[in-house]
Amino acid sequence: MRTDGDLLKDVQTELQWDPTIAEREIGVMVKDGVATLTGFVDTFPQKWAAQRAAERVSGLRAMADDLTVRLASRHERDDTSIAHAVANALTWDVEVPHQNVAAKVSHGTVTLEGKVDWQYQRIAAERAIRYLTGVRSVLNRLLIVPSAVASDAVQRIRAALHRGAELEARKIHVDASEGRITLRGTVHSWAERQDIERAAWSTQGVTAVDDLITVSP
Repeated sequence: MRTDGDLLKDVQTELQWDPTIAEREIGVMVKDGVATLTGFVDTFPQKWAAQRAAERVSGLRAMADDLTVRLASRHERDDTSIAHAVANALTWDVEVPHQNVAAKVSHGTVTLEGKVDWQYQRIAAERAIRYLTGVRSVLNRLLIVPSAVASDAVQRIRAALHRGAELEARKIHVDASEGRITLRGTVHSWAERQDIERAAWSTQGVTAVDDLITVSP
């Protein structure tokens, strides 16, 4: 069992190791296996990268992000300029059904609204605008409304888990109700939990995933 001190050291080291993160003003706290990031970063991509870096640390049960984006003057843009850039980025990304996605910009925060068929399209829309200059945060409110629901969603998800990690798949319970998937069980790391959640989202007809999996190193 790893201590909070061990986890704290590993999160700090991971932040220092990632060259995309200016970690000088990032504080880290770990209590009962839950890491909390505090402080300031220069851009929204740095905030996102810091989240991913912390989640890579084995043994964490969860991660809370209290980082604030404090844009340098060279990164600031007015909302109108950001809105034009967002519209272009969504149009040019082949994985985004841009005709179904609407974007609003307020004080550098971009809100995405509309309906898509798949979770990967929802993720792609956010990814397309994440690195635009001037963006401080992204609120992804896209709804997944699939054109068809797979009747054997549970079997498909279980098959995907067995293909990826047979031993761990035996410990995961999958339930489905009208497109909503509920995952239960225990894994050894936050990364494993995310992999299982991605497998659920990759199944046709899934509109929501309730991830109740517990991380127990």
